[in-house]
Amino acid sequence: MSKNTTRLGLITTILATGLLVACTQEQQNKISRDIQNWTGTNGVLEVYAGDKVVRRFLKVDKISTALGTDDKQPRAYRYGYGVLDENLNMQVDPSEKKVYFEISDYSNSVFFENPR
Repeated sequence: MSKNTTRLGLITTILATGLLVACTQEQQNKISRDIQNWTGTNGVLEVYAGDKVVRRFLKVDKISTALGTDDKQPRAYRYGYGVLDENLNMQVDPSEKKVYFEISDYSNSVFFENPR
């Protein structure tokens, strides 16, 4: 690496750190989500009925908030794409396909990064 490249990298890192420190916690969280949305995740969405898992989606990249067509206001549901884990074994089996899903803000659900 040349001296100029190293200097440029150092300056970029210092500026990025300075900007991040100047941000509020909410802004930092949004930046983190934007980076995660860009890079993707190996997410799992579980939907519960009481204390029992009734649906599970694997390989979910992200869950988006629906916005109104005219007013651009957030709607009371989220949507995304994931593989429906029909037998709830936390594995993508050959017969299981990627599907579109929507979940209500009022549903009992958990979204997390797949630990495997």
